Amino acid sequence: MTSPVFLAVALSLFSVVCYATAAVVQERTAAKTVGLRGALLRVSWWWSVVLNAGGALLHVLALRYGPLTLVQPLGALTLVAAVPLGSLATRRRTTGTQWRGMTFTLVGLAALLIVTASGNVPDNTLHTTEVLVVTLTAGTVVAVLVGFASGRFAPGGLAFAAASGIASGVGSTMAQKVAVGPALSWSVAVVAVLTMTFAVAGLLLSQKAYRAGLGGPLALLTLVNPVTASVIGITLLGEGFQYGAAGTALALAGAATAGHGVVLLSRPQPRHDLPDHPDHLDGGDGLPRPGSVPGPRPSRLLRSAPASTGRPRTAAADATGTSKPI
Repeated sequence: MTSPVFLAVALSLFSVVCYATAAVVQERTAAKTVGLRGALLRVSWWWSVVLNAGGALLHVLALRYGPLTLVQPLGALTLVAAVPLGSLATRRRTTGTQWRGMTFTLVGLAALLIVTASGNVPDNTLHTTEVLVVTLTAGTVVAVLVGFASGRFAPGGLAFAAASGIASGVGSTMAQKVAVGPALSWSVAVVAVLTMTFAVAGLLLSQKAYRAGLGGPLALLTLVNPVTASVIGITLLGEGFQYGAAGTALALAGAATAGHGVVLLSRPQPRHDLPDHPDHLDGGDGLPRPGSVPGPRPSRLLRSAPASTGRPRTAAADATGTSKPI
């Protein structure tokens, strides 16, 4: 009989592949179009929507067989998978920084896997009162961060990214209740609505975060998401780490190592790492893009800032142009 942990990890990995492939397709489509309207007219963009939906479904199924502290951190592998896929799609060499980022992320997640893979199917979900508490707490924190970012706060993109990570992490927690919880009832229906609300909020907030650039916001979002879900899992669902104090120390070390890897993957890359490619200077039809400059410009699907700003892309953004799972 297949182990529940094996199923959770396998479903998470398939979800990661879907998310990473969708991100690369979306980035390549965005590079050849001017604005979201142009992307909507391309079949490739709709394929990315299908892949993202498939990744979300696999992620929810993984939560049926594994705890939040196991499944949610594996979402960081989206960046790791997207780097080689993006390099292959753009015929661009993977940089040393990217290789180091992938290595640190993989080592850190492997350490987390050791202390979170308990082998048991999660049988505890949030009660109705806990759902209300989590919703109100997360909603308040997100509202404060959005208000903070909407003011004259310079690193507003980081505040939006933190809000997006919290919303996405709470959305995963709600999704686990839908996947593991009892048969359909009014409470499950309410949780399903809350799941969609937090998931959509996370997506919209991430797009606003990317207006300030992709490096810092992308790294912060990728880290806050699993931390939020793990905190809820540990404090309210009784999830924890194996091997006592040693397991907890290993989990913290693994989280720090994986976080360092994510930051490396989100670090801006010097322009000499990016070869001259026709797609960087035109829209794929030989005509110059409006406001184009040498080197690639950020995806207009993710940023509403003018394309002529020339802000450097990041290692992860070169391959992804998007964020992480629910």
